[in-house]
Amino acid sequence: MEKTLVIIKPGAIQRELIGEIITRFERKGLQLCGIKMIQLTDEILTEHYAHLAQKPFFKRIKDGMMITPVIVCCWKGIDAVHIVHQMAGKTNGREAAQGTIRGDFSMSVQENIVHTSDTVENAEVELARFFKNEEIFDFKQNNLGFLYANDEI
Repeated sequence: MEKTLVIIKPGAIQRELIGEIITRFERKGLQLCGIKMIQLTDEILTEHYAHLAQKPFFKRIKDGMMITPVIVCCWKGIDAVHIVHQMAGKTNGREAAQGTIRGDFSMSVQENIVHTSDTVENAEVELARFFKNEEIFDFKQNNLGFLYANDEI
């Protein structure tokens, strides 16, 4: 099963949406394997958003991500990367479909509630960036037989 990263951003922290966001992933059937609150630094954000370093909004993104601590989560499930990314919705909250996290809670391209890994490869890199191996737990999820068909697990 795949593992993926979700960062609950400062806007969601300030708006007290933490429980709502976590509940959506749990109700979908994903397994929470790691969670912690951290204060992001300029150094880690420069690494995390390196692909945006040449964009004019790069500094604004980094500054916005350091306003409050964030919550980083590791979620696990079959096709977890794709499922979580779809549940988040389009990056621009004004364009995200209703029913997605951003579609329901965001009016912004930057203040868009969550970051999610977009590929399996990025998920592996990002999880390693924010979690030590011993902070991600593998344990039996007792309801697997009610989430997946026998030949899926």
